[in-house]
Amino acid sequence: MDTDRNHLGDATSPYLLQHAGNPVHWRQWGPEALAEARRRDCPILLSIGYAACHWCHVMAHESFENVETANRMNALFVNVKVDREERPDIDHIYMTALHAMGEQGGWPLTMFLDPDGRPMYGGTYWPPAPRWGRPSFGQILEGVANAWWDRRADLAKNASALSGHMAELSSPRPGGTLTPDDLTQVGDALFRAVDPVHGGIGRAPKFPNAPLFRFFWNEMFRRGDERFGEATKKLLDAISAGGIYDHLGGGYARYSTDAQWLVPHFEKMLYDNAQILELLASVHTRWPDPVFAERARETVVWLMREMRVGSAFAASLDADQDGEEGAFYVWTADEIDAVLGPAAAQFKASYDVTPEGNWEGRTVLRRVTPRGAPDEEAELANARAALFEARERRARPGRDDKVLADWNGLIIAALARASAVFATPQWLEIARSAFDFVLTTLSGVDGRLLHAWRAGRAGARGMLDDYAAMARAAIALFEASGDPNDLDAAKRLVIDALGRFGDGQGGVYLTATDAADVPGARPRHAHDGAIPSGAGLLAEALARLWHLTGEPRWREAADALIRAFSGAPEGIGGSPLLLLAADMLERGGCIVVDGPLDDSGATALADAALRGSDPGLTVLRLDRTRWRGGLPRDEPPRSPRPVAMLCRGQACSLPVATPEAVEELVISRS
Repeated sequence: MDTDRNHLGDATSPYLLQHAGNPVHWRQWGPEALAEARRRDCPILLSIGYAACHWCHVMAHESFENVETANRMNALFVNVKVDREERPDIDHIYMTALHAMGEQGGWPLTMFLDPDGRPMYGGTYWPPAPRWGRPSFGQILEGVANAWWDRRADLAKNASALSGHMAELSSPRPGGTLTPDDLTQVGDALFRAVDPVHGGIGRAPKFPNAPLFRFFWNEMFRRGDERFGEATKKLLDAISAGGIYDHLGGGYARYSTDAQWLVPHFEKMLYDNAQILELLASVHTRWPDPVFAERARETVVWLMREMRVGSAFAASLDADQDGEEGAFYVWTADEIDAVLGPAAAQFKASYDVTPEGNWEGRTVLRRVTPRGAPDEEAELANARAALFEARERRARPGRDDKVLADWNGLIIAALARASAVFATPQWLEIARSAFDFVLTTLSGVDGRLLHAWRAGRAGARGMLDDYAAMARAAIALFEASGDPNDLDAAKRLVIDALGRFGDGQGGVYLTATDAADVPGARPRHAHDGAIPSGAGLLAEALARLWHLTGEPRWREAADALIRAFSGAPEGIGGSPLLLLAADMLERGGCIVVDGPLDDSGATALADAALRGSDPGLTVLRLDRTRWRGGLPRDEPPRSPRPVAMLCRGQACSLPVATPEAVEELVISRS
């Protein structure tokens, strides 16, 4: 085997290809790398990151592109690069190990493994020289290598302890059925962490935490307590005005480095924008806001302009340009004066532009004035358009153009929801095209869903999150369109997910039963971070199927899945989507719209239902001519004209025949 070269040149991942020119003899993750470590009797240096990661780029420039450092790495270790977005299962395993060491997580993730893949030691970013109280990367390399040769028994003991801990975390920990009191306790604890001044959770750095705020939005309806909805609205107000939003090109950055949402790490991720778009739609149903409608439209325009891959969407845009973070996005006052001329004064006053700047001598644009009269807003829109055109002439950040099934599932569901709320039916067509692309293009030779695809080449096989997110997307399309094929697709994806990832006790693993390159115990978790967990998404899909069909099997599977994780030692506070699904099972319902899909009256009823604020409600468009094999739930009484009714289980309200009456149904339900 050729061991003295970099092996990343034939990778599909843009992140791995970024490192294909390093003097480090990188390998991709797989059994060959472990075999080489056993042959050489040396540890594995595992480096995990992603294409848009600023500190990943920094460590690459400082260390992996340095010939002296690379020679040391090549002599002492088998070096393996992993794209965390392409292999979230591998990332989860070793991030869990890092947390077990008492270290704070983040990327780049740097782990040292024994030749069997067991973690021995790790960290995140290490500088090229000692600073900030951290040793240099070179010192770490020498220290681990010396320990391997001189104190291997100690490393082996540490590896055994960590592997045992991770195996314990992967073991089923079933608990009881979640109660309203459980949800209340978690909700109260999480609410205490809300920043009452700037919105969001906690202090810097600040993430949007979309799954948590979806839970808050549901709590408002479950409790009848508007504080939770107002916290969600405050978050959206703050990030939509702050520098975390791209006021010229649309789209939200991954997180803010400060508590005020001013300075982001400038990478834009598909999953963040999908979840924020859905939150904008949800909150707009209760508190209509022209800013939310504007941000939703601008974000979709950005998606179509910069993120389209075929009919689906790319993973991310980079934070850096020519090695400088945020260079594409920031401005000086002189630059703005040169572009806008006399219009610059109003724009600078509205977007916090000063001669000294608000970040390192330059300006991150943020809206600091209230929304003005229509003519004022039109002038600002013209200024933004002129600045956007000027910015388009700059060198652009890189794009990670791989297509991920789970992240596309999130944006498909968001577009389907937003299309109804913002009365933009073309967004539903975009969602449909993306869904069809994923199901046809991200399909393995065996017909199974793939996790990743790029430039005509298949990446990793599908994992739990892919099946769960796409099942939820199929349900969102079904609710918006009434097409029975969407419901059938959702059922197939859910059945596949339970079969391929189920643990036999109601719970689920991240990887399939036949995954061959996952070291140690199969990983499992229900924690919702910036990206929602597959377990939470699957529980929600099951709850929605229960209300749409009334079939007990979906209710039973959802109950079992929630119980499988409710006894986790880390508690249920980190799994807000499981909590949301538990409430949906007990409190949710289905608005059945009975009438032909092409009937304008039935469409008006469905639109009113889809614009409902309560996340516990599903929508079933029931065109009796489309269900040749029988209706999806027990047949409601026939009516000579389109009607809607609110159903829970087998009990339904009296039918209503106007959109206003549907809105009253939703309000009375809330």
